[in-house]
Amino acid sequence: MMQTQRQGNEQQQSVIQSVPNSGSLSFSGTLSKEDEEMSKSALTSFKAKEEEIEKRKVEVKEKVLLQLGRVEEETKRLAMIREEREYKEALEAFNEKNNEKVQLIAKLMELVSESERLRMMKLEKLSKSIDSMH
Repeated sequence: MMQTQRQGNEQQQSVIQSVPNSGSLSFSGTLSKEDEEMSKSALTSFKAKEEEIEKRKVEVKEKVLLQLGRVEEETKRLAMIREEREYKEALEAFNEKNNEKVQLIAKLMELVSESERLRMMKLEKLSKSIDSMH
């Protein structure tokens, strides 16, 4: 705001300085009608430019806020995607561990079955041996 006022004052001084000194100032120090019209025209032009600058500032601010809103939405969407990906990765890791456990149990059951079969064979031999002694 202060910068805009300073720029406005600088532009106003520039406009006043650019108005050629036609020597139309009277001895009393008042401006002639022509100089007064030029000053009013310069001031009107200055105010119009300042209004245009303000309008442009508001437009830029609105565009920036719109972009910030879009960025915020995209950030939320990316966070959801990341969470979803992390969930899938955790689920895959769980399933892998579960499959390893299932395979280990299957191997143990095979060993138990083999051990059971060998034990049965030994028992049968022992039984035959005992039968043959009688």
